[in-house]
Amino acid sequence: MTQQPSHDPGTEFDRQVRTLLDLDYPALAGLAPQRFADSLAPLREAAVGHGDTPPDPVAGRVPFLLVVTRQLAPIEQTMPRTTLPGGRKPGFVDGSFEPGSLERFVAPASTVLPDRNAYLLLDVERGEEFCGVVPNDAMDTIAGRGRTLLTIEEGIALITHFPQVLVKNKCFSLGGSRSGDRRVPAIWISQRSPKLGWCWAGNPHTWLGMASAGARRAAGTNDG
Repeated sequence: MTQQPSHDPGTEFDRQVRTLLDLDYPALAGLAPQRFADSLAPLREAAVGHGDTPPDPVAGRVPFLLVVTRQLAPIEQTMPRTTLPGGRKPGFVDGSFEPGSLERFVAPASTVLPDRNAYLLLDVERGEEFCGVVPNDAMDTIAGRGRTLLTIEEGIALITHFPQVLVKNKCFSLGGSRSGDRRVPAIWISQRSPKLGWCWAGNPHTWLGMASAGARRAAGTNDG
């Protein structure tokens, strides 16, 4: 069961670490729990320095998010560890992803991930203002604001730590992971559980916005 977010950034960071421990992320990474927690600990200082604004997951905004990449925890195993608020049914990857295709949905060369294993995502927005907007247009608008699109792992991290973010008619695309075709990954609600699927970049959906963030940060670095 996901604990409620805290107004204190240090406590909130610790809560996110505990959430990953409770969901058995150390086993996915092949690490002992304490070693896994210790590997994330250097990010705490950056979180404390960026966490003055309290999380507001119902409104779709959180100041920072602890992201573990597929290098440590495969998407196929992290998505089933998500649930809707108060729900029991596990999230799932839609069968429209043909075998092996998830490996091709990666951040483009223009998006620099600050660490291959884990990092912080800052100033996260669910992006429901883009519901009903053509995804290509939404992505252009977000780029014009100097913001960055969320990757698949970042989207999973968002609903893992803040399941309240995923609600009917306010679901979101993840334009930060692309495979070289017109598909844009997205997370929405299906069969009373979170689903990782995709939609066409040229097709708008009234219930699907575009998630974004202000920056990414690794331990000991500036915003990037």
